[in-house]
Amino acid sequence: MSTQSEAVLEANLIKQLVDLEYEKVTIKDDKWLEANLKTQLEKHNKFTMSDTEFKRVLNHLNKGSVFEKAMILRDKFVLPLDDGTSKYIEFLDSEHWCQNLFQVSSQITVDGTYKNRYDVTLLINGLPLVQIELKRRGLEIKEAFNQINRYQRHSYSSNNALFNYVQVFVISNGVDTKYFANNRKQSFKQTFFWADVDNKNITNLEEFTNAFLERCHISKMICKYIVLAQVPKILMILRPYQFYATESIIDRVENSDKNGYIWHTTGSGKTLTSFKTAQILMKLPHVEKVVFVVDRKDLDYQTTKEFNSFSDGSVDGTDNTKALVKQFSDDTKLIVTTIQKLNTAISKKQYLSQMEKLQDKHIVFIFDECHRSQFGETHLAITKFFHKNQMIGFTGTPIFAENAVGNKLGKRTTTELFDKSLHKYVITDAIADDNVLKFSVEYVGKYKDKEGSASNIDIDVENIDTKELLESDERIEKITDYIIANHPRKTHSKEFTAMMCVGSVDMLTKYYELFKSKEHNLKIATIFSYSANEDDKDADGIYELDESDGANVDEEHINQHSRDKLESYIGDYNALFGTKFTTRDSQSYYNYYNDISKKVKNREIDILLVVNMFLTGFDSPTLNTLYVDKNLKYHGLIQAFSRTNRILNEKKSQGNIVCFRNLKKNTDDAIALFSNKDAKDIIIMQPYEEYVKYFNEAFAKLLQIAPTVDSVDTLQGQGEDKVLEFVQTFRNIMRLKNILGSFSDFKWTDLSMSAQEFEDYKSKYLDLYEKIKSERGEGAEKVSILDDVDFELELIHKDEINVAYILQLLARYKDADEKDKEAHKNNIMSIISGQTHLRSKKELIEKFINENMININDSDTIENEFEKFWEKEKEIAYDKLCSEENLDCEKVKQVVDTYIYEERKPLKDDVAKTLKVKPKLLERKKIIPRVLDKIVKFVDTFYDL
Repeated sequence: MSTQSEAVLEANLIKQLVDLEYEKVTIKDDKWLEANLKTQLEKHNKFTMSDTEFKRVLNHLNKGSVFEKAMILRDKFVLPLDDGTSKYIEFLDSEHWCQNLFQVSSQITVDGTYKNRYDVTLLINGLPLVQIELKRRGLEIKEAFNQINRYQRHSYSSNNALFNYVQVFVISNGVDTKYFANNRKQSFKQTFFWADVDNKNITNLEEFTNAFLERCHISKMICKYIVLAQVPKILMILRPYQFYATESIIDRVENSDKNGYIWHTTGSGKTLTSFKTAQILMKLPHVEKVVFVVDRKDLDYQTTKEFNSFSDGSVDGTDNTKALVKQFSDDTKLIVTTIQKLNTAISKKQYLSQMEKLQDKHIVFIFDECHRSQFGETHLAITKFFHKNQMIGFTGTPIFAENAVGNKLGKRTTTELFDKSLHKYVITDAIADDNVLKFSVEYVGKYKDKEGSASNIDIDVENIDTKELLESDERIEKITDYIIANHPRKTHSKEFTAMMCVGSVDMLTKYYELFKSKEHNLKIATIFSYSANEDDKDADGIYELDESDGANVDEEHINQHSRDKLESYIGDYNALFGTKFTTRDSQSYYNYYNDISKKVKNREIDILLVVNMFLTGFDSPTLNTLYVDKNLKYHGLIQAFSRTNRILNEKKSQGNIVCFRNLKKNTDDAIALFSNKDAKDIIIMQPYEEYVKYFNEAFAKLLQIAPTVDSVDTLQGQGEDKVLEFVQTFRNIMRLKNILGSFSDFKWTDLSMSAQEFEDYKSKYLDLYEKIKSERGEGAEKVSILDDVDFELELIHKDEINVAYILQLLARYKDADEKDKEAHKNNIMSIISGQTHLRSKKELIEKFINENMININDSDTIENEFEKFWEKEKEIAYDKLCSEENLDCEKVKQVVDTYIYEERKPLKDDVAKTLKVKPKLLERKKIIPRVLDKIVKFVDTFYDL
């Protein structure tokens, strides 16, 4: 049976859409698109426009970026008419989303930088709002994603730029189908499967079309469930579980006075869900206010910042209780506050006269991470004070009978406090969808019993003299040495960051002092609450935190010793980063908290030592490792582990958990509780030996395709399918090597492929990438299955192999015997060929070896001579660039300096300013991309970005 072609896939899709009552329309190019738009807008607005009036509409639509166009789409336009009057023109009916006009077209051709034909386009009121790109069955769906990225570069912005109004992209190969918002900044990781309410993915194109592309549903997604994030200026679209959660909450508030909670696993995007929920609830006429409640000031700050990133200024920060009461009294519709300030507002006499006016108003309270301090008297006080309250909880780790801890009110579960769960999306769902990563859990350490026989970590250390064992100087030093030795491996040569959580402030100070005393290049920082110390406060996994455990400090209960220690450690931090933080006032301490948070996310801190703080509510995709020397259970364990499993890129393949305590049973129990009884194998990575087996199987497959390194060169003569098979197979080998490299036990001798073979095949893999890249785009009509294949170069890049490293090798080359020189040189060139970020420098380094090394007598002077050579070559290349393209050298320097400083490619307008002669419009389309490519290549070659 032959593979279904792309043409057949497209024809079947169009027929299905017509059956769903889309009007089929033929649109050949931009002019046809404009003519159809005029007709549809006239029908939608029940108004006939003259050609000059429609031209004004087109001019209005042609303004701004994708983000600005999304705002224009949702707004009405006051159209000046030819007779001097005006008329409101609506582009999209967002309130009655089914009452728009729906069409489908295919193979619309746009002639931009290159001529492109788009597969299937869904038009709403004549505007292309949904673009569908198809690949034949058997090809990777990511090729369609890359193709859309190419269209965004080459043609969507061309001519009338109406394709920049696309809100949703759909990609499919028939078997797998995904959707995503029109956001150039996102990666393939931000593409989603649609699913049913029970989180069962709908991947088949036909089923997806019935569920997602049904006219009313896709229009509702565009009108209600796309978020225009105003600070980053991007479009975001809700995932299916976020959609179902929001819909269920809206239904609950509109049609009942009952409470409810959403169980969505940690890392699944609860803030976006809660924001969209709050945004819709605010518009309900019977809802007075929506109050988003968190339980610590750091989360108050973080949530306010995140909400405002979705809609700038939507939340006015409540720095104190007085400001909070004012927000309750004025017309503020959405409030973000801490539960502590809310409690003060309804319990202190000076605020009651203002707050009592709201007692009988319908107020919806949304509780973030509702498993924490809401389990107490404050929660009860809020429910008693507001007579018409509705409570909606969000949590990734609910409280069940198994993990409930008692207080004065007894043991309380999430269901008892918030009524039933309105929607569930558990950790197994998130891992299956690639929305979070699996955990790789390693148990490190051996102990001896009193008879002296050795035992593994799997012994129950709780039955030993725990304090003596766990706090022994010898044990802590061994753990510290282990971390220093293995941290580069765990974090891919510090490309990622780590946290370490310990059982008490005393333990933390021991670790900090040890790290400080040892030789290493790790940047260590710490933060902890300096209220009274206690032994392993969170051993039960429950976070009973109040404001004294965060940014606000209860001055009466300060343990002077721990505060002095923290002041000293903040002093180290100030010396390292040139800051001036202190514990002497709570605001400076709070600023210290925020600065640490930012530096961990920016990878300026290698390891953050904590006791309790940062183990909940802290999201950093660049953090991939958690070292654990602390008892954790149930939701405390899942929350802490989940700091590591945020999706980032291909290199971050799992969250690394390194346990120095016996938490295996606790881990198994927590996973069983928060997913299902059989979920352990899904959430936890497999053992090292299994990945060795997978690697060796993949290498055997590679040898069937290319038995030798040289045989890769003959693959292109055997057809593109053979090349694609090699690329996909070697890419799988790189993925497995990436996973294996994070294991402490990893060594090449365990594998059937040697390190040298891996590097040799990798060079051939990169050669193919360079060849395909150079050919891409040269023939506009060329269709190739290799054009959009993803080479995942992230898996190749290694920061530790840089020019400085190459200079060390050059010194060895200089000092080597004559008979060994050629081997040294070949080794250097092989390493450069295997590093994507060094390949642009290969030709110059080889020139330095061939022309300059012979004149160097002392290997210690190689670095200085190389710098002289490099500067000279840079000047020659710079002058050549300016001369060849007739550029203003000073303006080019400004563009290059900005590029290096901001680490962002120059804008086309900035490049245009470097041209001495202003080109005509058609020439500009060719010249500016060419000059931009040359500037980028110049910087890639001569600067280490």
